[in-house]
Amino acid sequence: MLTLQDVKLGPARRKAWPARIFALLLVTAGSFATAAQADSDERQRMGWVEKVLIEPGAIPLKAKLDTGAKTSSLHAKDIEIFKKDGDNWVRFRLEVEDTDGKDHDVVLERRRVRRVRIKEHEGEYDRRPVVRMSFCIAGERRSAQFTLADRSRFIYPVLLGRRFLEDHALVDAGATFLTQARCPSEPEGGSDS
Repeated sequence: MLTLQDVKLGPARRKAWPARIFALLLVTAGSFATAAQADSDERQRMGWVEKVLIEPGAIPLKAKLDTGAKTSSLHAKDIEIFKKDGDNWVRFRLEVEDTDGKDHDVVLERRRVRRVRIKEHEGEYDRRPVVRMSFCIAGERRSAQFTLADRSRFIYPVLLGRRFLEDHALVDAGATFLTQARCPSEPEGGSDS
């Protein structure tokens, strides 16, 4: 084993030797920790656009995976707040295109989780209801909070934000449609309908 006495160093370099070894050990340990974390990471690689199936009914929609947005958002029309069993609920309409290219309306009701204040690009604020929705992406049934908003001026009716992405997806900014929009056979609980 090599000791400080075996190495011909000047006094200043001899004092720096233990600090350099310590720094090398930290870097090495950090590399192993990062590798172990990557091995245990269960997030799936997804493109910046993927297809999702909104529950119930496996409604197919395109979703933009947006790491710049904190909360997910869903295109909704005719948003109406109402009381049900003493809780605030939201009724809203989704516009869905079928396989023949015809538009259909699907009316959904969900318990309102909260309300958020969103700053619009023009600098004005908008208050939006937030609901929890179940959906399928990449063969898995997931659940997330979505703000409801008129997204008709946007290309994608669904936006998946960081709160969802951080636990489920690694976004490949150079790819789209890396996964299949399908649901597992057994439904998972947790959604209000």
